[in-house]
Amino acid sequence: MSNTPAGLTAAQAATMLTLQDRLNSIINPDWVNGGARFLRAAFVESAEALEHHGWKWWKKQTIDLPQVQMELIDILHFYLSHTLVSAAGSAAEATRLLMADLTSSDTIALDGQKYRLAELDVPQLLELIGGLAVCGRASYKTLAQTMTRCELSWQDTFTQYVSKNVLNLFRQENGYKTGTYVKIWHGEEDNVVLARLMSELDPNRADFAQALHTGLQQAYAQITT
Repeated sequence: MSNTPAGLTAAQAATMLTLQDRLNSIINPDWVNGGARFLRAAFVESAEALEHHGWKWWKKQTIDLPQVQMELIDILHFYLSHTLVSAAGSAAEATRLLMADLTSSDTIALDGQKYRLAELDVPQLLELIGGLAVCGRASYKTLAQTMTRCELSWQDTFTQYVSKNVLNLFRQENGYKTGTYVKIWHGEEDNVVLARLMSELDPNRADFAQALHTGLQQAYAQITT
């Protein structure tokens, strides 16, 4: 599958949507019909990203780029959930919607105005994400442009998203909610083990998520058996 101009493949999009569905289903098996306001959460995350970037003209501010990037990935989580709801829970249809959005026009219409994404700076892009969210709209195109401006590639986003979700799923599967999960593995936190596994795997392989999960299972078995 060739890359879209935004740098994300349909296979990667499908993987993220599938993982998001699994994680949401742990919280609520009928989450698709649960009525959660995922774009409200995206709006809040856009405001938090704006705070980390800086917007106050009356004082000197330093951009905290890693934190801005983290907030953008959080927005992606809520976008994926919103898209799955729009697709009635169908990962295939959600993938189609996501990829269609990424290849849509670079001009976004909102509240009677048209915004050319290439002409907006990061604060303006974050404001647009927030404004769209308030109106019940997700724009992967706008998110992708913001990511690019914040030095965050789709490949890095995919890797970080998948690793975070795989670890969250693994924790839930192994007693995180009940308090029986062991977070320190031979003196290391589980996220340190995850980072090492990630460095040993090619994120472009089709079974990247499953390979991470298998690696966690094997490492965890050594401390629990």
